[in-house]
Amino acid sequence: MAATMVSASPLNILSPNRTPNKPQMEPNVANVVLGNLHVKPWYPSFYPEDMVSGRKTEWLYVCQWCFRYTSEIVKYSAHCKACSLKIEPPPGEVVYDKADYIIHELDGADHRLYAQNLSLFSKLFLETKSVFFDVSTFLYYTLVLRNASHPYGQVVGFFSKEKMSWDNNNVACILVFPPWQRRGLGQILIAASYEFGKREGRFGGPERPLSALGRRGYIGFWCGEVYRFLLRAPLKRTVTVRDVSESTYIMQEDVVAALKEMDVLEKRKTATGSIVVNKSKLRAWADRHGVSREPIVDVDAFVEAEEDEEDEGSEMEE
Repeated sequence: MAATMVSASPLNILSPNRTPNKPQMEPNVANVVLGNLHVKPWYPSFYPEDMVSGRKTEWLYVCQWCFRYTSEIVKYSAHCKACSLKIEPPPGEVVYDKADYIIHELDGADHRLYAQNLSLFSKLFLETKSVFFDVSTFLYYTLVLRNASHPYGQVVGFFSKEKMSWDNNNVACILVFPPWQRRGLGQILIAASYEFGKREGRFGGPERPLSALGRRGYIGFWCGEVYRFLLRAPLKRTVTVRDVSESTYIMQEDVVAALKEMDVLEKRKTATGSIVVNKSKLRAWADRHGVSREPIVDVDAFVEAEEDEEDEGSEMEE
């Protein structure tokens, strides 16, 4: 059986911003220690010139709680013993709390040093992002993974967005740190960004162009959301791309990209259009990719901010 789709003119699928002939920038740090983890950087970051200028820093030590950094292991060890965030929750307010995952929202203007250090560390794994100093115009959403070794959990990734985006983007930058990738955590961040967009009436998507890694993550999310919407659609009902878009808050061109990626469209003459979605193919696609019918995030787990609540987060001291 099929749900009829009436499509507008064909739209281009997003292309990654890295091409096979494009030279990859060499990282200016060879090795990073984050807590007790050893991580190999992918790209250069904008750490101070006296630390990385003219040569590749062999070792950079980054606090897993506040993301402060040093190239000296003795200073690093001393800081880790005294870091205030070792016994405190990460900065910001809790905006999502479900099972092992918490999302904190923090204003770059209120937590400037923390946001700068987080951005500098993240740039080691992001090809094109460059905002690291003027963080005051951004909101940051950190994903905290609860664990037995820390009462408040570990920040394992984040996304940021402009407070005012002329392009109506709901994400400026998004990253799950390499040690925690391939666990579906990026999908939680993406899903949360769209849910926040719905609540704000912000109809948009991520900042373009997307990296190859970013595109894979977003295509996976768009496909899953379109699949879940169409599976709920009554049989033989005419559903437009606009219907899907308005329900999911995914841009129409991204809906089309998802349908092409899933390869579930068929040309078939009907009373309302000539393109239909084959639901058998749709279910087969979901089975092959292990896509659940359940939503990625629980809308009831989002924490509504109290209007009169004061910001209890404290700015990091120099």
